[in-house]
Amino acid sequence: MENSDSELEIAIGERLKSLRASSGLTLDQLADRSGVSRAMISRIERAEASPTAALLARLCEGLGLTLSAFFAPEEPSSSPLSRRTEQRLWRDPTTGYLRRSVSPPGMPSPVDIVEIEFPAGARVSFPPREESRIMTQHVWLFEGVLDMVLPDATHRLQPGDCLFMDIGDAFDFYNPSEKPARYAVILNRGR
Repeated sequence: MENSDSELEIAIGERLKSLRASSGLTLDQLADRSGVSRAMISRIERAEASPTAALLARLCEGLGLTLSAFFAPEEPSSSPLSRRTEQRLWRDPTTGYLRRSVSPPGMPSPVDIVEIEFPAGARVSFPPREESRIMTQHVWLFEGVLDMVLPDATHRLQPGDCLFMDIGDAFDFYNPSEKPARYAVILNRGR
């Protein structure tokens, strides 16, 4: 279900605008809540800019959503089964990492499962966000090497390793190798 870049930019812009409106937020209010400028939000909504993973995560936090919920269809799912061929894909325009929403959309669960294909040498940085203190994640590496850079430590993950962390703190995903890494992120929206 991977779309062309322009189709995806339009879909992301429309989804952001719809979610902002349904939350009753103005551009200024979402800018305040997310730390993303009003001008950038407006450009994304008009499909004039492609948000990076970190930027989109900040917007989702401002809306009180996870990235998985952002990409989920608006209609509730009629099936608890999520077939690989129907899972939503999104490629980060800066790093090229591919994000697959694995969890069946619309299920009454606080857990989201995401699969990531992370290119060699890629780095994605997430700033600290007080709004995310109620969220945790497990990062479970399947292939390659992944450094999780946290404020107080860097954890080098090898295949099979799993790191639990609070996502309110600043952190980086970094692939220090010359080969892609593949891992799952299991997000819990509430403790």
